[in-house]
Amino acid sequence: MTDVEQAGELTLQFTEDPRAFLDAVEAHLAADPVLTTVVSTVTHRVLAEDARGVPAPDHPRWWVVVRRGDEVVGVAMRTAPFAPYPLFVLPMPEAGARAIAQALHDRGEEVGGVNGALPAAEVLAAEAARLVGAQPTVHEHTRLFELGELIEPAPVEGRLRLAREDDLDLAVAWFRAFSQDAAEQAGHPALEGEHFTWEDMAVRIESGRVWFWEDATGQRVHLTGANPPSFGVARIGPVYTPKEQRGRGYASAAVAEVSRRLLAEGTRVCLFTDQANPTSNRIYQQLGFRPVVDMANLLVDAAAPA
Repeated sequence: MTDVEQAGELTLQFTEDPRAFLDAVEAHLAADPVLTTVVSTVTHRVLAEDARGVPAPDHPRWWVVVRRGDEVVGVAMRTAPFAPYPLFVLPMPEAGARAIAQALHDRGEEVGGVNGALPAAEVLAAEAARLVGAQPTVHEHTRLFELGELIEPAPVEGRLRLAREDDLDLAVAWFRAFSQDAAEQAGHPALEGEHFTWEDMAVRIESGRVWFWEDATGQRVHLTGANPPSFGVARIGPVYTPKEQRGRGYASAAVAEVSRRLLAEGTRVCLFTDQANPTSNRIYQQLGFRPVVDMANLLVDAAAPA
């Protein structure tokens, strides 16, 4: 680990090496693999990209471990490939969240957004905003769910199938449309979303983590994706149905079938919802998903006065 900083009784250890980070926090992440799913899956994906020789990005990409003595008491990362390159924060002492904000301020790294578990994300965003004379704003409240016992939805015509190479263009288009449409459904502006490339999608399709629902005529009417399991947990998403196909049960049917296949592999299943989207929250709870933790996506605008 590199860039060790002392913050009272806490120590911050920053690194740009995903392998070093995982070596340091594997037991911490594995202890609650549903709560830590985003950090685990993203870090494992970066590790796989590095192994394939994918060039390092221009945007900030690092991880930080918060320790009290030898004990890991929190982790955060900055890996998002889209503006404002938000940090992702897991539970940690409030002093640790403030210390991260101070460390980034001291090295001149602008914090444009913070995503993650409450209250740590709010504390970090508030301190980062205070240091630049700004005020944090909540863009989105999210909720992490885990599937308990799967409740079968009403039958729907059609079938689920794995995406193929000839689905690449549509899969990319629908992945990119997901953020905009989800924000519209929730009634708030969309942030710039992750830019999925054809290479990214090809890897996802090749690894068998993208599915289409076809209706009775063979038309593709819905897409569900999932991340590869990390520490025995797979996170479903995105879940996308074009506007003209909504209200017909495709999302429920597809998520149920994908979940069934993941469960059959011995994998726990989780997903995120936007709390402002009543449709998705209702659908997933009807399938047997139960809330785990609330999170928030906050923005820090240096131009906005405190």
